Amino acid sequence: MTLRVKVVPRSPRTEMAGEMADGTLKIHIAASPDKGQANDELCAFLARHYQVPKASVEILSGHTATRKLVRVGNQTVS
Repeated sequence: MTLRVKVVPRSPRTEMAGEMADGTLKIHIAASPDKGQANDELCAFLARHYQVPKASVEILSGHTATRKLVRVGNQTVS
């Protein structure tokens, strides 16, 4: 499945913060965005949340932005 995600880095803890009006998931990430640390933590969090291997989570776009398109698992669903 493909998810639209808004990441809030440097949060007190990593957690799902809800869904925005446009359907984008809002996720607080404890890591800072330096050197891709927040992206790594986002992938690990989504893997745990959806119970898939971390290798099955891929950021498709938005590597340096707070809004990202992320694929979880092998299927792509719009």
